[in-house]
Amino acid sequence: MITKMEKSQRLRTFKKQLPLHGFVLAGLIFLLLFSLIPMVGVIIAFEDYDIKAGFAGIFTSPFVGLKHFKAFLTDRKFPILMRNTLCISVLKLILSFPLPIIFAIMISEMGGKVYKRVVQTVSYLPHFFSWIIVSGILFTFFSTNTGLVNEILLKLGVVDKPIPILMDPKYYYGLAVFSEIWKETGWGAIIYLAAIAGISPTLYESARIDGAGRMQCIRHITLPSIKGTVAILLILAIGGLFGSNFDQAMLLGNTMNLSRSEILEVFIYKIGLGQGRYSFAAAAGLFQSVISFVLVLSANAVSKKVSGSSLF
Repeated sequence: MITKMEKSQRLRTFKKQLPLHGFVLAGLIFLLLFSLIPMVGVIIAFEDYDIKAGFAGIFTSPFVGLKHFKAFLTDRKFPILMRNTLCISVLKLILSFPLPIIFAIMISEMGGKVYKRVVQTVSYLPHFFSWIIVSGILFTFFSTNTGLVNEILLKLGVVDKPIPILMDPKYYYGLAVFSEIWKETGWGAIIYLAAIAGISPTLYESARIDGAGRMQCIRHITLPSIKGTVAILLILAIGGLFGSNFDQAMLLGNTMNLSRSEILEVFIYKIGLGQGRYSFAAAAGLFQSVISFVLVLSANAVSKKVSGSSLF
């Protein structure tokens, strides 16, 4: 049974932590307003919803079951959308996920605090560029007519005519992965740098006394120590395979490379807001969310069994 003294102490602790509770409350309200309440709108995926019916139409529109899901799964674009979404996301996962880990280890092994800070700052600066700016930079470099890369290649005699990197579909996957790596590698390394900073220096000192070299320290101390962080971020990355490329695809995609640049998110946007087929778009979006949810659960289960680290 809680005594009066304990109640008084808890009350004093609560008052002392009131500003922190305020931050938590603001986060919960934000989550409620912009994540939980909008989930009610998911039911239009099972209805023939008309925007003219307004908010009330969400609850009064005729129920059609899985009609829109069937229409989406049998749509002629569905195989292309799945191929593009999976290819781009898997390539990014394979090529760009390990790079922040490697980069963080390289920075942690550097000598000179000033040099390390400069390299780290320069590396994560592109993260703060919006995809609009990044697409402009890519246009400046890879444009067929005025692109710097094509001008250099032509003057060196490497090619006879400009390479349509931004227009030809066969270059899009490489362009998407390259731009993602350039933009996010430095920023992604920050979490791993924080994990590496938490490793006790005595472990490295003991290893060096025993004759371990730099690579052996990385292999037997650094990597095992950040294993949990890597596992958690990998789970999140796998969960985002179907929903993390919208801005890039919208800005780098065009009518010429549409066969490779159109992904599920872009298709949902065009169908929903562009054509006003809200129920169809909601069904496609729900399909995407369910797949992502299953991927998170699967990756979490595998990670928990293999490495002992998991989200839940």
